[in-house]
Order: sequence, then C-alpha cells, then structure tokens
Amino acid sequence: MAARRDKRARQVRRREKSLPSYAGRRYAVLALFALAVCALMWRAVDQQILEKDFLQSEGADRYLARVEVPAHRGLITDRRGDVLALSTPVDSIAANPRVLGAEAQRIMVLAKALKMNPERLRKRLLRYSQRHFVYLKRQLTPADAAHVMTVVKAHRIPGVHVEREYKRYYPAGEVFAHVLGFTNVDDQGQEGLELAFDGVLRGEHGEKLVLRDGRRQVVDDVENVRSPRAGNHLALSIDQRLQFIAYRELKAAVKRHRAQSGSLVLLDVRTGEVLAMVNQPSFNPNASRSNRAGRLRNRALTDVFEPGSTMKPFTVAAALDERVIKPTTVINTSPGYFSIGAAQVKDSKNLQAIDIETILRRSSNVGAAKIALAMDKQVLWRTMDRLGFGSSVDTGFPGEVPGQLSDYRHWARIDHATLSFGYGIAVTTLQLAQAYAVLANDGVRLPATLLKRDELPVGERVFSAKATAAVRRMLESVVSTEGTAPQAAVTGYRVAGKTGTVKKFGRNGYSDDRYLSLFAGMAPALRPRLAMAVMLNEPRGKQFYGGQVAGPVFSAVMAEALRLMNVTPDAVSDPALR
Repeated sequence: MAARRDKRARQVRRREKSLPSYAGRRYAVLALFALAVCALMWRAVDQQILEKDFLQSEGADRYLARVEVPAHRGLITDRRGDVLALSTPVDSIAANPRVLGAEAQRIMVLAKALKMNPERLRKRLLRYSQRHFVYLKRQLTPADAAHVMTVVKAHRIPGVHVEREYKRYYPAGEVFAHVLGFTNVDDQGQEGLELAFDGVLRGEHGEKLVLRDGRRQVVDDVENVRSPRAGNHLALSIDQRLQFIAYRELKAAVKRHRAQSGSLVLLDVRTGEVLAMVNQPSFNPNASRSNRAGRLRNRALTDVFEPGSTMKPFTVAAALDERVIKPTTVINTSPGYFSIGAAQVKDSKNLQAIDIETILRRSSNVGAAKIALAMDKQVLWRTMDRLGFGSSVDTGFPGEVPGQLSDYRHWARIDHATLSFGYGIAVTTLQLAQAYAVLANDGVRLPATLLKRDELPVGERVFSAKATAAVRRMLESVVSTEGTAPQAAVTGYRVAGKTGTVKKFGRNGYSDDRYLSLFAGMAPALRPRLAMAVMLNEPRGKQFYGGQVAGPVFSAVMAEALRLMNVTPDAVSDPALR
C-alpha cells in the first residue's frame, strides 16, 4: 500500500516537471509594473517639483492676467485755484476677437448696442481676429457702457468686457482752448500747455493681477502689483475772470468789425505773469477737433506781424536815454514827408514843427524816423533786442515763434528809419505786451510766464526809470480827446498807450485796403499795474484805425480788470468822476 502511494507521488512529480515554467513571464510582468510605478513617481516628482513653476505659469496664463491701471492726469487750475482741465472716469468697451468671432446675428446685436455700423464692426473684428484684445468703442459714459454690457449678458455674447479709462474735460470750453490745448483719446497732451507740460501732468500707470473666466472676462481682482501715481497739478498765472472778460470783448470786436482774426494779451507789470491770453477764432476742446484748420493755433504766440506805430515809444525812450533828444525837443516834420534814396517816409498830413509828445500823440512817422536816424543804428537794434523782439519769450509753449529782427549790419538807411515806426520787424502779440510792460515797470524787463509765480524773477534793465516815466506821460496824451485813441480811455484811471494801423504786406507790396489794427498800453499811468496789447487782423468794416477798432477793446477789458484787482483809481479829478 505504501509502495503504491510512493509510486503515484513519483508519477505526479514527473508530470509536474514536464509542464512549462512561467516564472520568467511573471518576473517580466512584475518588472514592467515596477517600471510603470517608477515612471509615474518620476513624472509626479517632475511635475510637482521640477516643472512646478513652469506648469503654474502656463496655468496662470489661462486664468490670470496683468491689467494696466490708468493713472489720473493732474488738474490744471487758474491762479485762484479754479479748475480749468480735469480727467473724468469713462468706460470703454473692449473684446477678445478670438472668443467673440464674427457671427452675423451677434454682430448686429452688439453694433446696435454700441451705436455703430454693423459692417464697420465686422471688418474691425476680422482685421484683428488673431489678437486677444481690441477696443470696440472708447470713452463712453458709465451709463452707456452699462447698457452695452446688459445687452451683452442678455444675448450671451462672449469675449466682451469693460475697460476703465479717463477723459479730459475743459469746463471753460473755448475761452481757454488756445492756452490749454487738449489731449488725445489716451489722455496724452497734443497741443498747448497739455503738450508742453505733459510729463508733469501725466502720472505713472499702475498694474494689477485679475482673474478671468473661460470667456476672458474679469471676474475678480487678485493682487495689486503696482499702484498708479497721479499726475501733478499745474497752476496757471491766468485769472479765469479776466480771461472771460478778454474773450468776450475780443470776440465781440472781431464780429463787429468783421475782422479775420484777433489776439489779446494782458500782463501783470510787477511779476511778468500773463493774466489773460485770448484769440479769435477759437474752438471747443470738448467737441470734435477735426477740420478746425487755423482755429487750433494760439495766434498770440505763433502769428507774427509788423507792429507799426506801437514801436514809436521805444524809439523815443532809447533816444532819451542816449540824450539824442529831450522831452522838449522840437522836430520839424515839414512838408509832411522826406525822401531816403528812392523811398519816402510820409505822414498823413503836414504837422510842421512839433515836440516829442506831439510826435506820439499825432503818430508822426516823419518825426519818429528823424529821431531814429539821429541815433546809431546799433543802439536802436540793441534796444529792440533787449525788449525781446527777435527772440522767443521762452514760455515753453509749443509752436512759439521768436519773431524777426534783422541784424543792424544788414540795414540800409531806409530800414533804419522804418524800424522806428514798426516796419521791417515782426513780433507776436505777447512780445508786444511784454515790451509795453517794460515801459510800465520803469524800464525793467521781466520774463513773461503762463505759470503762477511764487517768487519775483530777476529782471533786465532796458531803459532808465526817468526815460520811461517821461514816455508814459507823453503816451497819456494819445488817449486824450486830441490823440489817436480817445476810445481807449478808462474812467477814473490815467491810461498811457499807443495806436498802430499797419498796412499788410502782400504779393504786390503793401496793400491800401488790408490793415492790422493795434493798441498797446498800460494803466494806471502813474504807477502801472497792468499792460495789454490788442491786435485785430483785417477789419472789414468802415473803421480800421487802431484807436477805433482795438482801442475800445483795451478800454473795456482794462476797466474791469482794474476793478477786479482792486487797483486804486489815479484820476479822481477827472470830470467824468465828478
């Protein structure tokens, strides 16, 4: 029995040995599983540790975005702190063209909400179809932008969102247009002081991280990367009250005399600050500025002209300082003209033998020319140069021109003579006002500025105080009933000034029917506080003389300016005040 069991066991073992062995396969499978586990572990290590920053960055690019935070542009104020230019928040509608697409029905709905032409919107999206960002319409009011987004959500239009921006607004409109200029749609200065001081007014944009959804719309702010820095404020020397008055009177005069254009500059004699600077025609900086042509130009700084007889007081002051004449000197102007080579200097009529005051009061070209020719031409040129003619006033205003004053070494004798009464020289309205401020400031020239001054600048002496006082007394007679500008008088104040009626130079020489009408002066004459120059270009009415056209503008503006500045009247014995 036992032997039989042993035999069966040996047979079983013999059969088991004859079966194939799968040990190698098992080991191979186990090895593959081990390699797979190792690969998975390595991949986990690689992604979680080695490639962590890269993968997080790739993921963040799909839901995080850096967005620029616009900085608030600085205010522009007048000298009293009244706001002249400010940036107000507006909303712009932007889109991701890749997400939005150009499906016709969607475009029709969106275009209607944006009040745009559907075809124009479709072409814009197709043009920027490969971009992630494009503006659809900029600078909407918050209410209009909210309406657009309501339509977008109601029709489930993807890829459209709102961007916050700032738009420049000018409360005074066209009154300050030429001085302030304007900004573009990106709130960057394009003209005027907005351009000249763009670096001061423009702040530094900030940056923040935002969370976007699958449609690339911002759903939440994540982190403030850099806070925006607002621009600095700019305080002007101009007084808004005086600017309004000057603008009103100049505009009325241009309309009344049908003039082509006009400019006016009012200066504070003691500081050199510009208190008013206006031009006609003007424009509204809050409206569209297309097709404005010459309306955008600040003519008081960019347009030059021959100043005519307004130059005569400077010729007289220089001659007094050089002791070529005295206030009592008599000049023989008979027979009302004299020849210099082939040219001729003429007066409107024969004034015969007249003193210096009468030369200014009656505006004698012959008398002024004879005084100039009695001086060395270098002396006359140096006087004009020190007054600032032929040089930029250096206000920093873009487009400001220096005018023209030719070198005395190139003068012919006729150039020497005609310069004395304002021909052969080109000036701006600001230069003329600044030169009269020299006469008002006892012969000291202060640099003019459009910015408010905290400290008085160092001036340059041009004339002696004695000579300017004498010239001011003479110029008072110009606004008397016997002078050329009685309409420039100001009730209660002594006014000193000079008219100019200049023939314009054209293709065929000096015209007999195209004029510039000028008046420049100061008040109160005894101790001047304000100086002003008024220029009207080509008045087409019956009146064209400087005293008739520019004189009344001077009177109206100066009267209100003296009152607003509380300047004490210096002509209380005037019969008009009795």
